[in-house]
Amino acid sequence: MLDITSATVASCAQAAHDAAPALAAASDEAVDGALAAMAGYLVSARPAILEANAADVAAGEKSGMSAGLLDRLRLTEERLGSMADALRLLASAPHANRSVDLGPLQDGLRLVERRRPVGVIGANYEARPNVTVDVASQLIKSRNAGVLRTGSAALGSATELVRSVVGPALSSVDLDPAAIQLVPSAERAAASALVSLPALVPLVILRGSGDSTRALALEAARHGVRTLAHADGGGVLYLDAEASLDTGVDVIRRSLDRLGVCNRLNLLLIHSSIYEAALPRVAAALSELDIRASLPPHDHAIGYEWALDSDHEATVTVLPVDSAAAAARIANEETSGLAACIVTESSATADEFMAAYTGTGVFWNAPTRLLDGFKMLGVPETGINIDKVPGPRGPVTYPDLCLRQYAVRPA
Repeated sequence: MLDITSATVASCAQAAHDAAPALAAASDEAVDGALAAMAGYLVSARPAILEANAADVAAGEKSGMSAGLLDRLRLTEERLGSMADALRLLASAPHANRSVDLGPLQDGLRLVERRRPVGVIGANYEARPNVTVDVASQLIKSRNAGVLRTGSAALGSATELVRSVVGPALSSVDLDPAAIQLVPSAERAAASALVSLPALVPLVILRGSGDSTRALALEAARHGVRTLAHADGGGVLYLDAEASLDTGVDVIRRSLDRLGVCNRLNLLLIHSSIYEAALPRVAAALSELDIRASLPPHDHAIGYEWALDSDHEATVTVLPVDSAAAAARIANEETSGLAACIVTESSATADEFMAAYTGTGVFWNAPTRLLDGFKMLGVPETGINIDKVPGPRGPVTYPDLCLRQYAVRPA
């Protein structure tokens, strides 16, 4: 079975590799036309997509999938409409500048920086059918071919989306539909195979639970494949001594509209001087949302990510702290570094917290749920990168999916 799975992934990679040059050379009009067509097919193919998704959801319910995971998996007419709107916005978004003149060099030469597609980019992601469209659209906009791999829970939905939306949209503008491949196997070995083909798929986007994603990143490194890994999340909210509790409760509510996402509220820090007074209102707000507060003393790590715990995802860790500096230190050292928010009426304290926090996104009186490509940048994302190295950090979108090339030519 392992050999068959590896061969299947390699076949997909080769097909995408063969189609990549034509996509790289496509005009802006063709690329944007494909994205607009994807939006149209999401509407016209809606019955088939919802039928395939209903089968996936029914299988998930039968297998005992948690409510949060089922929410990630489920497509509705409203969600399909939002996906179509996002595609139309992406189609109208400006293309990244493919050539930038950096100025003259000595001896009558001139330096130009070019941005080139990677070629083929892989993506391994969890049971979220919308990610199939998000990633495919970002790859097309950046003129990269792709090999997508999702787990068994969402494979039926993903297959229908590629068959009824992505492929026909590419064909409608005379681009090769083979440029976006979906691995048809639900075998876990397919993920390992995807990160072992450096000559065909030199970069793979990894999304999913922390342990499995870290294991795949390690496997990729062994094969010389680069990764953009989104392994960990968990938003932090700090209620300062000078916080408005009305604002704090509002931000808490807006931070927990969905539980199975990485940027939801995970750790709530409350200044010790207001902890006893604020806790009843905080607990009441959480209770209204059917969220359990994990109070001290904790029998788990402070930064434990509840979104990855299908049995206890409706939980928020609560902890008193003595200062904004202490809150920032805990957010830096005890959590993934995805995002943190301070609720305060003091601009000086907000500035202190925002300067001290080193994570990917920092917010003042606003929920960490805003750390999202569509919400912040107006385009879908391939994931949120929290690596502490140069390169794309935060929501990764189409301008990030390129390679720099320096060209020297006569002036």
